[in-house]
Amino acid sequence: MHSSRAEPGQIESGEREVSLDALLGGRVRLLQPKDGLRAAIDPVFLAASVPALSGQSVLEVGCGSGAAALCLAARVPGVAVTGLDLQVDLIQLAGDSADLNRMAERVAFVAGDLLAPPPSVQERQFDHVMANPPFAKSGTGRVSPDRGKALASVEGPADLAAWVAFCIARVTAGGSVTFIHRADRAGEVASLFAAGGLATVVFPLGPKRVLVQGNKKDAGSVTYMPGLELHQADGTFSPAADAVLRDGRALVLASH
Repeated sequence: MHSSRAEPGQIESGEREVSLDALLGGRVRLLQPKDGLRAAIDPVFLAASVPALSGQSVLEVGCGSGAAALCLAARVPGVAVTGLDLQVDLIQLAGDSADLNRMAERVAFVAGDLLAPPPSVQERQFDHVMANPPFAKSGTGRVSPDRGKALASVEGPADLAAWVAFCIARVTAGGSVTFIHRADRAGEVASLFAAGGLATVVFPLGPKRVLVQGNKKDAGSVTYMPGLELHQADGTFSPAADAVLRDGRALVLASH
């Protein structure tokens, strides 16, 4: 399958059925498994919060099928994004999506483990790093029978501390590291960021999710922001959330 010839609907990719979905109001088209690990709103908010500029480089750790990387590239023309993930099949889909969105010259995906990263990632640093790591600690909660969902939702040999340490090591001086995580682990993420020498901002997304962003320009502090209400009383997205999800607006967490 070559994604530049894909049409909306269900697509066969090897033995796996794949859907072609739209993000950012249709500005990004995403190939992803029809069943199993699928992108929701988390990667869109993650991409919106990264303070990248045209000409800069960004690494996404745990990129899955590439939703956040592609949304960031759509929002910031001229940014170069590299995605890293353990799952080879998702990396292949992400590469096809980069072709489909005509972003292959500046968005690349590589299969690999953050505990033993490929040279193309290990031997360089990036202006910004973003990640959507597994939310649950190993041995807690229900593990999905779907391998893709299990890897994405429950920590494996690389725990949260390993994710944070790897991302901090990959970012340049003055750059940022941004995670989206479960709200009840916000303090843990923030403490690891601060211990790693980052000035850290915690930005809630409704009651269940949080963005945590650290900057290498200053060190050690943790600031809690009011955050963003995702939904209105009737259950629809708030205007501010809709501006991110549909219109591709940036989400500024704090001024550093």
